[in-house]
Amino acid sequence: MISSNDFRTGVSIELDGAVWRVIEFLHVKPGKGSAFVRTKLKNVQTGSVVERTFRAGETVPQAILEKRTMQYTYPEGDRLVFMDMETFEETRLTPEQIGDRVKYIKEGMEINVVQWEGQVLEVELPTSVTLEVIETDPGVKGDTATGGSKPATVETGAQVMVPLFISVGEKIKIDTRNDSYLGRES
Repeated sequence: MISSNDFRTGVSIELDGAVWRVIEFLHVKPGKGSAFVRTKLKNVQTGSVVERTFRAGETVPQAILEKRTMQYTYPEGDRLVFMDMETFEETRLTPEQIGDRVKYIKEGMEINVVQWEGQVLEVELPTSVTLEVIETDPGVKGDTATGGSKPATVETGAQVMVPLFISVGEKIKIDTRNDSYLGRES
């Protein structure tokens, strides 16, 4: 159990059979009446956001989340198979469970899987990945780093905007949070 007085940004709590993460909180002490805590909560499973007010000192169950490091091993039909790096057990996840960043996952990549009571809540990819460009328009002499950008397809099938001088076969670093080109990898 956690007291509403101990709410901080990022704290996970259980309400109505779901896991909610505190996005914002504000302790309010009005001139008249008792103090309360006004919060903005995000449902970890659905992504919906609600505002909720708790009495000061009110206790709610704290969600015990388990974060496990897993390695992507191979695809199996419409699922991706991951191996737990501690127990060596296999877990199968759907692209929907991973989210839109599934396009950056390649064999051997390690990710963090956040679980609650055995249920996968979210998948955390590294903030940047290095992938090889397999398709893009050819670079032309005179293309510069500040000249513009063009689309490029990387080995996982993701499409990223890259500078004009990038060519097929080069390894590039990509920010998985916003799909942006970070630079060349040697």
